[in-house]
Amino acid sequence: MLSGRRLDLLEPSPLDIEIGDIAHGLARVARWNGQTKGAHAFSVAQHSVLVERLVVELSPRLSREARLMALLHDSPEYVVGDLISPFKAAVGINYKALEERLQAAIHLRFGLPAQVPTTLKTLFKRADHLSAYYEATQLAGFEEPEARRLFGGPPKALKTPRLAPLSTADAQELFLGRFRRLYAH
Repeated sequence: MLSGRRLDLLEPSPLDIEIGDIAHGLARVARWNGQTKGAHAFSVAQHSVLVERLVVELSPRLSREARLMALLHDSPEYVVGDLISPFKAAVGINYKALEERLQAAIHLRFGLPAQVPTTLKTLFKRADHLSAYYEATQLAGFEEPEARRLFGGPPKALKTPRLAPLSTADAQELFLGRFRRLYAH
């Protein structure tokens, strides 16, 4: 990692996790394999901030800890990339287990429970699908009926975000800024 840490992907240690490495990596991982409108790719860093925002809109009384878990929901992608679920299954290794070990190490590094409670997983997945809907319709060229069929539609009361892909430096700073506001030392 740029921090100088050496991360063992098969047995990740919380001691080898740095938020700067996560932010740097996520700002450089493109959602939709870069197939989005704009001068820059829409990054996983931006997606993560959007998901945390949507989680708060869906459940305004969430704890700071739960919101931090939402922000970090895709954090393993800073080293393994953003792969679609069918591809992960086709790889032939237990990819999900690898991601879960890395996610647990990340959570432990920042004082969070190693495992996300089931109720929060469900909420995060809903926000993740809403984010995909907005990204698909605003950035990836999907028509609303197709996006609604694939990801579900947003509730009418939800504020529609206006998405614009940021440069890697701006996406990295956006993610780090949100992390700093949520992380309780």
